[in-house]
Amino acid sequence: MKEPIITLVLCLIMLLNMVDVITDISLGVPTWHIVEESMIVLAAGLAAGYLVIEMRSRSRQLDQLTRTLSKADQQIANITQEMRSARKQYSEVIHQQFDAWKLTLSEQQVAMLLLKGLSFKEIAAVRDTREKTVRQQASNIYGKSGVDGRHAFAGWFLEDFLVATT
Repeated sequence: MKEPIITLVLCLIMLLNMVDVITDISLGVPTWHIVEESMIVLAAGLAAGYLVIEMRSRSRQLDQLTRTLSKADQQIANITQEMRSARKQYSEVIHQQFDAWKLTLSEQQVAMLLLKGLSFKEIAAVRDTREKTVRQQASNIYGKSGVDGRHAFAGWFLEDFLVATT
């Protein structure tokens, strides 16, 4: 906001000094005085021109940054949508595997909460049941899936996403 005001003041100085120079010429003022005031007119004009060029340049840069930011926002929105879609597909694959293991509906609910990292106590609270019941259901899940425990159960679903770096 400062630059337009400064530019306006410089243009005003330039115009007033230009009128003064023209008046001085018509009054026959010494040449050195006319040259001195002409230099002020020139300096004010150059400074005002420089500020106008800078303001336009910044405006273009701001427009470019705005467009870039808009594109980045759109890409993030697309990625977020892709992530939602991938999450949904992965959830469907997990449920297909639960069906293949013949997990009951209650076991499937507990299995999903186990995969989300909840403790037995937290699962019991979420499902409004006893922790002992959750432990028994988890044991049934591990038996039907052929794994030894919670970590192996979670690992079973993650191992395909981990790529060997050797």
